[in-house]
Amino acid sequence: MKVNIGVVIAAAGQGKRMGGSVKKQFIELGGKPVLLHTLSLFIGLEHVKEIIVVTAEEDMECTQELLRGYRGVRVILGGAERQDSVYLGLKALRSVEYVMIHDSARPFLTRPTLLKLIEALRAKRAAILAVPVKDTIKRTDAEGIVVDTPPRKSLWAVQTPQAFALSDIIRAHERAREEGFIGTDDASLLERMGQTVHIVEGEYTNIKLTTPEDLVFGEAILERRKETGDDTSRTRI
Repeated sequence: MKVNIGVVIAAAGQGKRMGGSVKKQFIELGGKPVLLHTLSLFIGLEHVKEIIVVTAEEDMECTQELLRGYRGVRVILGGAERQDSVYLGLKALRSVEYVMIHDSARPFLTRPTLLKLIEALRAKRAAILAVPVKDTIKRTDAEGIVVDTPPRKSLWAVQTPQAFALSDIIRAHERAREEGFIGTDDASLLERMGQTVHIVEGEYTNIKLTTPEDLVFGEAILERRKETGDDTSRTRI
């Protein structure tokens, strides 16, 4: 089954935990801004028909200039919260049945994993990337006292992209807006409506750049791929 997919890239955050004067999507890794690394995951992918980059008002001009010349990519203004920005991105899609929602600050996803997600989307309508949790997790009460220890085999650390039938995720976002619900990710909006969301096992290298320490890990990932000749992560631009 052929699928026509739109991509919404969330790039409207403030990135306060990263610090510094340059927002994380514009920080250079390997001589190229993070946002361009991320965008290159989807450029030229057969199933992707349009890409929406959602950015903050103060970054609109810079983002438009950075992406000038990229066909099929549009930059739009985001909202107050990530959830608002994603909703605006979803509504901006014009002619696709499915959507992948991705964080601009996750530039290390590889093409094989992305294709696995698309295969799951074809069959399941709602699929997200995640990796098994390595550490033991404790659940506590408000005073910091351990309540229980969930079995590790049932715990997954969720990543992006998250992939959905477009009509389903728009409906979930609209219900959340009506009810004033803010989810920790887009999949949670579908879950609260009773829709099944399937996990596709991702990669531990698909990290989100959030703090300065993450930039060290990011440079190491790029250097490792350069050394091993692993060029499966992206399309050349």
